[in-house]
Amino acid sequence: MTEQDKADAPEQTKDDELPFALGKIQGAIWLIGLAIIAWQNWWWPGILVLVAISGLTEAGLKWYANKQQHEETVAAVRRTAVPATCPNCGSPITADTVKWTGETTAVCPYCGTVVTAA
Repeated sequence: MTEQDKADAPEQTKDDELPFALGKIQGAIWLIGLAIIAWQNWWWPGILVLVAISGLTEAGLKWYANKQQHEETVAAVRRTAVPATCPNCGSPITADTVKWTGETTAVCPYCGTVVTAA
């Protein structure tokens, strides 16, 4: 591959990569699939079926990884965004003591006022 080819190729982003453990699952699917295809001597169209299964599994694993990352991001925002005291009753509140009703809205456990995370 020439330097020009490397420059023209799109960069692979972190979103396109599976986390390490999920990548191992993808590799296991290929190894097990190839073993079954060789055992059954079903090379054609078996390889097409394996590619389809692999693609669907990879899409599902990426969806799962992105969902987990989103939940971690929301949890981090919740921990830092809630005000120290309730604007209505002045009681001390934390991200762990409020009841979250949305990604950025919570209810004060003392007076029931809706608190918006900043």
